[in-house]
Amino acid sequence: MSQYKKIANEELGRPSVDEFKEKQKLPLVVVLDNVRSHNNVGSVFRSSDAFLVRKVMLCGYTGTPPHRDIHKTALGATESVTWKHYETTLDAVKELKAEGYKVYAIEQTMNSTILNDFRPEGKVA
Repeated sequence: MSQYKKIANEELGRPSVDEFKEKQKLPLVVVLDNVRSHNNVGSVFRSSDAFLVRKVMLCGYTGTPPHRDIHKTALGATESVTWKHYETTLDAVKELKAEGYKVYAIEQTMNSTILNDFRPEGKVA
């Protein structure tokens, strides 16, 4: 028998959804631009929950809750993390800029800044 026991979600001592929504969030919004994989969307929700991200913007054909693959990966984070769907990413970016956010794109290229070295200030998306 293994000395390690998997902990059930109920045993983690997580706050309720209402308590989570009242917590102070990072001034960070995650924008997903046409993400095809529902599992990747669920993973972003789960990570956004863990890091107290302000909200997730789902754009274009990015999958939206409720969807079984998103739900399976998100582990309940679709209920705790604020999210909204936008017809286009441009619509989301216009809203963010009107709210005073600096908007950055993340991409892997030869000249990109390594994420560990990225030091944004203020409200960012």
